Amino acid sequence: MTALTYFSHRFWVPMFVSCELSMIQFPNLKFWSIRARDPGAKVLIVTDEPDLPYMRPPLSKELWFSDDPAVTDTLRFKQWNGKERSIYFQPPSFYIRPEDLDGAENGGVAVLNNRKVVYMDVRGNKVKLDDDTEISYDKCLIATGGIPRNLQLIERAGEEVMKRTTLFRKIEDFKSLDKVSRNVKSVTIIGGGFLGSELACALGRRSTESGLEVIQMFPEKGNMGKVLPEYLSNWTTEKVKKEGVKVLTEALVKSVTCKDDQLEIKLKDGRVVTTDHIVAAVGLEPNVDLAKSAGLEVDSDFGGYRVNAELQARSNIWVAGDAACFYDIRLGRRRVEHHDHAVVSGRLAGENMTGASKPYWHQSMFWSDLGPDVGYEAIGIVDSSLPTVGVFAKATAKDTPKAATEMSGTGIRSESETEDTAVSPVASDTPSPAAENKDDFGKGVIFYLRDKVVVGIILWNVFNRMPIARKIIKDGEEHADLNEVAKLFNIHED
Repeated sequence: MTALTYFSHRFWVPMFVSCELSMIQFPNLKFWSIRARDPGAKVLIVTDEPDLPYMRPPLSKELWFSDDPAVTDTLRFKQWNGKERSIYFQPPSFYIRPEDLDGAENGGVAVLNNRKVVYMDVRGNKVKLDDDTEISYDKCLIATGGIPRNLQLIERAGEEVMKRTTLFRKIEDFKSLDKVSRNVKSVTIIGGGFLGSELACALGRRSTESGLEVIQMFPEKGNMGKVLPEYLSNWTTEKVKKEGVKVLTEALVKSVTCKDDQLEIKLKDGRVVTTDHIVAAVGLEPNVDLAKSAGLEVDSDFGGYRVNAELQARSNIWVAGDAACFYDIRLGRRRVEHHDHAVVSGRLAGENMTGASKPYWHQSMFWSDLGPDVGYEAIGIVDSSLPTVGVFAKATAKDTPKAATEMSGTGIRSESETEDTAVSPVASDTPSPAAENKDDFGKGVIFYLRDKVVVGIILWNVFNRMPIARKIIKDGEEHADLNEVAKLFNIHED
C-alpha cells in the first residue's frame, strides 16, 4: 500500500465518488444522511475535480443572469426570488483535511480533490486511485454522474475545431463559456433539449447587451421537441427567438471545419452556418468506468449501474444519481438525470449505507427555466411520442419561476417540493373556461398517457403543485375527463 491509506473501523462509512468529467453529484445530501444516522461516521469524497461539492443547476440558469461582473470568481448569484447564495453547499471550514480523517474523534467529512478512482477491489473493500494510492472502506457509494456527449463528427474534425467547442457540465465550463461569449462575435449551440435551450436563452439575453450572435440548431421541429407536444414545442421556440436567439430547426449537422479562423457548420440540407464557437449540448453518457473492476452490471437499455430497490449494486456498494439504473414500481426500470433524483436517491443511499434498508419509491421531478418568466416542472415519463392532453389557462404575474421562488423561499425549487405529499387533493370549484385561446399557453397542465393511464405530467408555469402530480402518477388510474383532473392544480384561479 502507498503512504496515503485510510482504514475504516467498525462504524466508519467512507464514501468514494469518482467523477470522470462531472461534479460530485450532490454528495452533501449523501453525507448529511449518513452522519444524521451515524454522527461519528467518517466520510471521504474522492473527486477528480478541483472544487468542493457544489450545485449544478445554476450553471445554466441564474449565474448567467447575474449583474455582478465578478460572478465567475465569487460563484454567488441572486435567485429568482432576489436572495443571494453561493453555488457551494458548504464553506471550506465545514470539511476536514483528508489526512486528519483517520484521527477525527467525532468523525467528519473530507474531500480528496484532483484524484480519480480507477479500480475497485470489492472483495478486499478497497479502491485504487490514479496515483496508485489505495484506500480501504466499509461502505462505498458510487455517484459518478455522467460525461457530456459530443458529436462524433466534431471529435473527428481535428484539434482546431475541438478547441472551439465546449461540452458544458461543470464550473470550469461555465467560466470558460462566459469568457468566450465576451470575446467572440458568434456562438452556436447544438442541441434543443433542456441544457441547450437554457443556455440559448441565457446567452440570448446577453446578445442584446453585447451584440453577440447566438444560434441554436437541433434536429427536431422545435425546442425540447423530444419532451413537449409539438404545439408547445413550437410555442417555446418562438419564446427562445424573442430572447435574441436565431433558431434553426430540423438541422442535421453534416460536417464542421475550421476555415479562416472561424468554424463552418454544414447541414445535411445544404444550409451553412459560420460561427466562432460551438456548445455541444447533445446529452449525457452515464459514467460506468468502474463496472468492470467492481463486477457491477450495466443496464443494456438505459445505461448506468443496475441497482436493487435499495439502490444497492452489491454487498457494501451503493449507487445514486445519474449513474444509477433503478426499478420504478410504477413506471418500470429507469435512469434519471435530474437534480431532484440526485437529491433523493443520494439521501436514501446514505441512509441505507447505515442500515435503514429503505426502498426507493420516490417519483422524482425536474424543472427547466427559460429565464425568470417561463418555466416548467415535470414528473414521470414525459416523452413527446406519447399521447398527451393539455389544459391551459391565462397566466398572471405570479405564474413565473421568479414568483414561485419568492413564494417558496428557495431557488432550487425541488428543495421545497421533495418532502411534500398530497394525500387527498381538492379540486378547485372554479369552472373551466368554455373556450381556451389555443395560442395562449400562459400556464397549464400536460398529461402524458400510456395505455390510457397518466405516466407523466408537465406543470407549465404552474408551481408548488408537484405533490398532486406525484399522487396522480402513483395512483395509476384511468381518468375519463382530464379537464376535471386539471382542476386539482387550480390553474383557473387568478
